[in-house]
Amino acid sequence: MADINLKEITLIVGVITACYWNSLFCGFVFDDVSAILDNKDLHPSTPLKTLFQNDFWGTPMSEERSHKSYRPLTVLTFRLNYLLSELKPMSYHLLNMIFHAVVSVIFLKVCRLFLDNKSSVIASLLFAVHPIHTEAVTGVVGRAELLSSIFFLAAFLSYTRSKGPDNSIVWTPIALTVFLVAVATLCKEQGITVVGICCVYEVFIAQGYTLPLLCTTAGQFLRGKGSIPFSMLQTLVKLIVLMFSTLLLVVIRVQVIQSQLPVFTRFDNPAAVSPTPTRQLTFNYLLPVNAWLLLNPSELCCDWTMGTIPLIESLLDIRNLATFTFFCFLGTLGVFSLRYSGDSSKTVLMALCLMALPFIPASNLFFPVGFVVAERVLYVPSMGFCILVAHGWQKISTKSGSIKMKEIKPCYRNKNTDSETINTKQDHKDYSVFKKLSWICLSMVILTHSLKTFHRNWDWESEYTLFMSALKVNKNNAKLWNNVGHALENEKNFERALKYFLQATHVQPDDIGAHMNVGRTYKNLNRTKEAEESYMMAKSLMPQIIPGKKYAARIAPNHLNVYINLANLIRANESRLEEADQLYRQAISMRPDFKQAYISRGELLLKMNKPLKAKEAYLKALELDRNNADLWYNLAIVYIELKEPNEALKNFNRALELNPKHKLALFNSAILMQESGEVKLRPEARKRLLSYINEEPLDANGYFNLGMLAMDDKKDNEAEIWMKKAIKLQADFRSALFNLALLYSQTSKELKALPILEELLRYYPDHIKGLILKGDILMNQKKDILGAKKCFERILEMDPSNVQGKHNLCVVYFEEKDLLKAERCLLETLALAPHEEYIQRHLNIVRDKISSSSFIEPIFPTSKISSVEGEKIPTESVKKSRGESRETQIVKTSDNKSQSKSNKQLGKDRDEETPHKTTKDIKEIEKKRVAALKRLEEIERILNGE
Repeated sequence: MADINLKEITLIVGVITACYWNSLFCGFVFDDVSAILDNKDLHPSTPLKTLFQNDFWGTPMSEERSHKSYRPLTVLTFRLNYLLSELKPMSYHLLNMIFHAVVSVIFLKVCRLFLDNKSSVIASLLFAVHPIHTEAVTGVVGRAELLSSIFFLAAFLSYTRSKGPDNSIVWTPIALTVFLVAVATLCKEQGITVVGICCVYEVFIAQGYTLPLLCTTAGQFLRGKGSIPFSMLQTLVKLIVLMFSTLLLVVIRVQVIQSQLPVFTRFDNPAAVSPTPTRQLTFNYLLPVNAWLLLNPSELCCDWTMGTIPLIESLLDIRNLATFTFFCFLGTLGVFSLRYSGDSSKTVLMALCLMALPFIPASNLFFPVGFVVAERVLYVPSMGFCILVAHGWQKISTKSGSIKMKEIKPCYRNKNTDSETINTKQDHKDYSVFKKLSWICLSMVILTHSLKTFHRNWDWESEYTLFMSALKVNKNNAKLWNNVGHALENEKNFERALKYFLQATHVQPDDIGAHMNVGRTYKNLNRTKEAEESYMMAKSLMPQIIPGKKYAARIAPNHLNVYINLANLIRANESRLEEADQLYRQAISMRPDFKQAYISRGELLLKMNKPLKAKEAYLKALELDRNNADLWYNLAIVYIELKEPNEALKNFNRALELNPKHKLALFNSAILMQESGEVKLRPEARKRLLSYINEEPLDANGYFNLGMLAMDDKKDNEAEIWMKKAIKLQADFRSALFNLALLYSQTSKELKALPILEELLRYYPDHIKGLILKGDILMNQKKDILGAKKCFERILEMDPSNVQGKHNLCVVYFEEKDLLKAERCLLETLALAPHEEYIQRHLNIVRDKISSSSFIEPIFPTSKISSVEGEKIPTESVKKSRGESRETQIVKTSDNKSQSKSNKQLGKDRDEETPHKTTKDIKEIEKKRVAALKRLEEIERILNGE
């Protein structure tokens, strides 16, 4: 085996770079979304050991819905990408391209075992540029193929060194081979098939046996006419070690998946659930289909499931001819390679092994798989194909034996010599033309493959481009129509998405997922009646429960979301809450580990004012997933409903331990700390709100609540800054506008408060407290009695029983010197609040003035306007707003996602007085009450002439 040189490596890496550089600009598409974007195993906060407990998609292997694809080393490389660039796709694609270059270089070294230098480079180049590899290289999840292939080839190269001098066994390469096989298997399951290739290499290449020789030796041994040669015994020992190691790996792998196969439906692989002979005929036909993709990769598709390849239901189907031809060709090559011992037969044999053995896990031969055809699984089998092509090119581009026989030989007859010389020259000329033609054809193949690969990479730019390119190849796959609809749905283009979803239902009328998509889109378009009809159609297509048969094994887990989606839709109607709860319970009964059903049911139970049952639902969900920060957050919301703020805060903290950047937990736990009234919690509340605005810099609520905290701490300048930032982000932020005006009023900046109040009332002309504050400023600061009067009259138009507005209007009448009207007004106010002493006092003052012969003004100044609570506080008209409403809402279930993502915030608009007051607040109120009483006594003494 000749070593590869730097020039060859540079050539291969350069060609790969030219073909795949545009893949760096592609995003995360198709399976990348589940494996990368939605996989929490990539996050640094997830313990490393979790990678070895979950499948490739981040689902615990113990769960029935797990895909059972165990590839922890591949996920580990994804995690490395995440550490470097988080979820920026360029680094993921760059690493894939590097891995593909590494595989191509190692493959060149493998080719040197069976081909000459020139043919080896050709095989490696063809492998490097073959368009069938775009799914494995440009699709990020294809990294499993790339990593597994690296260790696959390394294991094979290691095994080729296990034969020592005099046919002795070198155990170190064998031990290394076993280790590399295990590593390859931890990258992707097909890595274990390299053991079969090592066995074939040992018997037919290293030892040079042929099938007839093996049969003869075995026959003689069985008849007792001979013994097994020592070299063959050594070979058996090596094979036994390999097979035992393989068996051990298989046992461990079975233990990892807990002896359970993944659940696939008839939509994933229709032939797998078809009867005999449809199943066998279709599976056999898929072999020539895969071979044709290697030979002619002109039409590539990212998804070959559902109706892409119609089932072969009869022996008379013309496609059976393709199957027959394929097996005849394959059988001919197999007989040639096993029967003869020449170099050519050895090369063909190893090429066939590389094509066939790694493909076995995807062939449905031993167990069904979740796809019909998958281009990425042809990554390793294409190595054998490339070797065959290069070997064939080598044969037709070199001198054949017949040409050698026609070389000029010594001859004593001139006429014959001249004739033979002419023929030989003609043969050389024909051969030269033929050789040039073979080079031209080979160059064209590599060039067209390179261009196809480059062009195909752009298909993976986005989900929309990928699935639209697939629809050009295959229009009979409902999944593709669905996926184009999903891509448009993500762009909020619901009208166009609906057309694709409806087309999916026409292509595959019994596709549950398609009807679910139609229902969800109708819901997004606010067409609830059509949405419910679509969900009901999907529900009617669900398999019926058969007594004694496990239901979960007969349905795709995502199809159970039809119950969740339908329940979420109908529970908007208050009269159908029980019906919605029944749907949630039905989903749970079908799959007890259906976490999302517990989450959605918990939300519904809160809406039904059943917090204790909601608590039970969330605790059950936490039993299934204790590392879910959203669940701890939801449980905290339940404890708020149960009036247990301390427990709620503990659960918020638990959510933040699992996800320190959980935005809603940061925000709402800060609000909870703030409203607790405990001064010692305010620094932590401020810290969390600062973290929240760092995560959500465009959410005005974070700045507003920082302003409220600053007002609590009497940091007026800081409070003003935060309130202004909130208003800048949300010009109509009611609470921020009012509290900023109130802040100015409390800090003797009433004239700065007035334009803020004007802005508030422009957006909310019925804001009563804003009108009260504006009227107070107009009377006390601007001396605009008419303007104040309009404010108070506006309040009474909206709420005739508003005591504060009514009383302040009475003050306006008195200022206008209309004492009789002021008296009537105060009588009406006293009727509204007969227990308010200050109203009776003011009425007595007016009556005394009416009976008096002289008028002294003012009897009581407008600054004595009562507070929100009816307090007689001379310097204030209203207090700082503290939470008009406290809406709590747990995580809502999205129609097309099983995992909840967002919650509403607590304390979004807070401009009402909180019922909770500290001792300090009560003392302040009492001081103001006493001061007001003293001022009234002074006024009475003035009226009495003292």
